Amino acid sequence: MDFGLFIPQGWRQDLTGIAPADHWSVMSGLARRADEGDLFSSIWVYDHVHTVPEPVEEATHEAWSLMAAFAASTSRVRLGQMCTCMGYRNPAYLAKVAATIDVVSGGRVDMGIGAGWYEHEWRAYGYGFPRAGERLTMLDEGVEIMKQMWETGSATFAGEHYTVDGAMCYPQPLAGRLPTWVAGGGEKRTLRTAAKYADYTNFAGDPEVFAHKSTVLEGHCRDLGRDYAEITRSANFNVVLGETDAEVEETITRYEEHLRRTVSPEAAAQEIANLRDTPGVGTPEQVVEKLGTMGALGMGYAIFYVPLVSYETRSLDLLEQQVLPALR
Repeated sequence: MDFGLFIPQGWRQDLTGIAPADHWSVMSGLARRADEGDLFSSIWVYDHVHTVPEPVEEATHEAWSLMAAFAASTSRVRLGQMCTCMGYRNPAYLAKVAATIDVVSGGRVDMGIGAGWYEHEWRAYGYGFPRAGERLTMLDEGVEIMKQMWETGSATFAGEHYTVDGAMCYPQPLAGRLPTWVAGGGEKRTLRTAAKYADYTNFAGDPEVFAHKSTVLEGHCRDLGRDYAEITRSANFNVVLGETDAEVEETITRYEEHLRRTVSPEAAAQEIANLRDTPGVGTPEQVVEKLGTMGALGMGYAIFYVPLVSYETRSLDLLEQQVLPALR
């Protein structure tokens, strides 16, 4: 099993209270920590522009700007986004941006891509909010354009949403292509796009749901003549760790108090309710057992988000010291 670490960028209220002039030092410090160790294969950011669980006037640093910054300030870890919203950028332009950053990084960029879902920011930025079927068609067309540009140097494509005519991509990615992560668990469209194009998928971290989505993905691969074993399946996990159940509860309480600084009590309470009883929350022994179950179901990659890591590293310390070594 490989491991990735989300770097706080503000989207989940995880830079609140930190002076903007200090944001980069927090983000780059955690990125270097992952880069200098040998446990994490990758670091990740979200592709959003407004905060959750409610849009408030707190920082949300832009994903691909951070990709370029991390490309220049790290040397080992791969760089990913979970996940780039296809509708926010023209896919030919996005392919060009990603290829440029791949060169800067020495060939370490992965492309995480999805159809997008956060209606508030779609509309706020003037993108409208196409119905789900349209967004999924945009995803499929966009991935095809990017694939052509990275693998052949140019793309010509006329689709329902995107048209390019000899769009060139030089320099090309250093490895001739970028590993592609198709994120989302939509069974009819998203997982079929994943079966066509993905090197990696990313869907629910609940064991029962993960097993079901895996079966659906396998069926699409069979229909398309794709080797299912070629696709690495991943999931994301929120992490709150403590040596005892009481320590876990104390951290959860601090997290709720932190969220209440900027979002409504109702929104904070819902975030905490969603957090509890997820596989990344508990003592190290409990989390190892739960993630081991996911590994037995075929999960080959786990990506971790540590809610309070900008302010305290206790959960990250335990993750590195007691959880990840047991799962390698």
